[in-house]
Amino acid sequence: MIPRKIQKQLLHLWAGYPVVTITGPRQSGKTTLARTTFPDLRYVSLESPDIRALAESDARAFLQAYPAPVILDEIQRVPQLLSYIQTMVDESGMNGQYLLTGSHQPQLSAGISQSLAGRTGLLRLLPLSIQELSDAGITLERDDYLYKGFMPRAYRNVLEPHTLYSDYFATYIDKDVRQIANLNNLSTFETFMKLLAGRCGQLLNLSSLANDIGVSSSTIKAWLSILEASFIIFRLPCYYENFGKRLLKSQKLYFTEIGLATWLLGIREPAQVARDPLFGGLFENMVVLEALKARCNAGKEPDLYFFRDSAGTEVDLLFRKASDQLIPTEIKGAMTWNKDFAANICKLRKLSPKFTSGFVVYSGDMTPISNDVKYINFKDAAQIVD
Repeated sequence: MIPRKIQKQLLHLWAGYPVVTITGPRQSGKTTLARTTFPDLRYVSLESPDIRALAESDARAFLQAYPAPVILDEIQRVPQLLSYIQTMVDESGMNGQYLLTGSHQPQLSAGISQSLAGRTGLLRLLPLSIQELSDAGITLERDDYLYKGFMPRAYRNVLEPHTLYSDYFATYIDKDVRQIANLNNLSTFETFMKLLAGRCGQLLNLSSLANDIGVSSSTIKAWLSILEASFIIFRLPCYYENFGKRLLKSQKLYFTEIGLATWLLGIREPAQVARDPLFGGLFENMVVLEALKARCNAGKEPDLYFFRDSAGTEVDLLFRKASDQLIPTEIKGAMTWNKDFAANICKLRKLSPKFTSGFVVYSGDMTPISNDVKYINFKDAAQIVD
C-alpha cells in the first residue's frame, strides 16, 4: 500500500470522536486506509447481501453481532444504522468506536446531520496525490500522470488505464447512478459525462450543456448534483468580494480523477495527451486537484476559488489562507518559463492588498521568483496551500 497523507488526521480524529466517517469517490482507497490504519478492528462490509439484509431488518441485532470498535464499510447502503449508532455511542461515552466509510454523499450527509452531528469526525479521501506517489518512489512524466491518473489500483495492478477507467465508469453507472436517480436513458447520461470531460477548467454553462445534449437545464443541474454527490466532479466557486468591479458569480468544473476525464475524451495512450486540444484544461484540472487533495489530507476545508471579473481579469486559482490573505495561482501547461505567465496575478494585486505574492505552476524546471511570484513545477503544486 502507498502510505496516505491523511492517515495522521484519521488517527487524530479517532482519538477525539466516538465515530469517524471517511467519504470519497469509489476506489479511492477508503477501505484500505481504514483496515491498514486499524488492522485489529473487526471489519464489516455492507456490500455483502446477507450482512446488509441483517442490518436492514434488525439494526440492533446487527450491532450486537458486530460490536464496537468496528469498521463499517459502505455505510450509505444502510443509512438507518446511523440513528442506532448515535444511541450506542451516547451510552458508551467512549471515543474510537465506529469507523465508517462511504461513497455516496446524499445518504451520508443527511444521516450525519440528523444523527451524528457533533459525534463524528469527517474526512474526505481523494485519489492519490503526486506527493504521495513521490514519497513512495513513483515519479512519472507530466503526460503519464494525466493518462494514468491517480487511482490506487492504477499503481497496484498491471491493468492498462483504458481498461481500469472503462471498468470504473461501468461500475459507477451501475452501482452509483442507478441508486441515486432513475435515468430513462443511460446513453444520454454517458454522453453528458463525455461532454463534461471536455469542459474541465471551464466556466459551467448549464444552458450550453442542455442544448448540446438535448435535455433541460434542470436535468443538467440534477445530473451535476449526482456527480458531485458521488465525488466524480468538484465545482470550484468564483471568489466574490467588492473590489470595485463586477465579478462573475459562476463555477468552474473539474474531475476528481483526471484519468477518468482523459479516458472519457478518448485518449488511449500518453503520446496523445499533449496533442489533444483540451490538454490545457486537463493540466489545470490535475493541478487544482493537487491543491484540493493537500487540503483534504490535512483535514481542512478547501478554501479554494478562482477569480474572474467582467473586465477580463482572471486567475485560475485562489487560496484563502486567512481572512485578509488571498494567494493567487496561474496554471500553465508549458514547459518553457515565461515572465508573462504572471501578468494576471500582477493585475489582480492592484485590486486589493489582500492578494499577496502568488504562484505560477507550469511544466518546466526553472523555479525563479519574479515580481514576487514564485514559479514552481506542477509536481510541487501542494506548496500552493502550505
